[in-house]
Amino acid sequence: MALGMWASSTATALKISSASKSHLSLAFSFSRCFSTVLDGLKYAKSHEWAKHEGSVATIGITDHAQDHLGEVVFVELPEAGSSVSQGKGFGAVESVKATSDVNSPISGEVVEVNSNLTEAPGLINKSPYEEGWMIKVKPSSPSELESLMGSNEYTKFCEEEDASH
Repeated sequence: MALGMWASSTATALKISSASKSHLSLAFSFSRCFSTVLDGLKYAKSHEWAKHEGSVATIGITDHAQDHLGEVVFVELPEAGSSVSQGKGFGAVESVKATSDVNSPISGEVVEVNSNLTEAPGLINKSPYEEGWMIKVKPSSPSELESLMGSNEYTKFCEEEDASH
């Protein structure tokens, strides 16, 4: 009932016509409505993203992941010069809800770490794709990027995952 009222008031606020309101489905995925998935990034099923530019890939957790974690209060990251392996943990994110491992979507050498996250871990919540990036990696197997999902695949993956819970 409350969800229906919320949907109706949201539709009104967004200026969706009354005819359109009758077509609103309450079975929609909240993650799709509220999480951002950017084109041009690659996504892992463990909810990390990678943006490959030149010889370096920037890595962080997705908006979907930070939304499920809640307020991030601490971040553990590797040191520059260390190696990461695809699908293996390289750090952790602690939120008010839980502590979660962060897996690398690709293998390679860490060339830079976002030291701003030490003092302001909430940047992950505020800006997961820009200010909240975690590490920059020089890929050792650039072809691993091809095994990751694009934005449309990741959106569908999140919708299916949320629907199953």
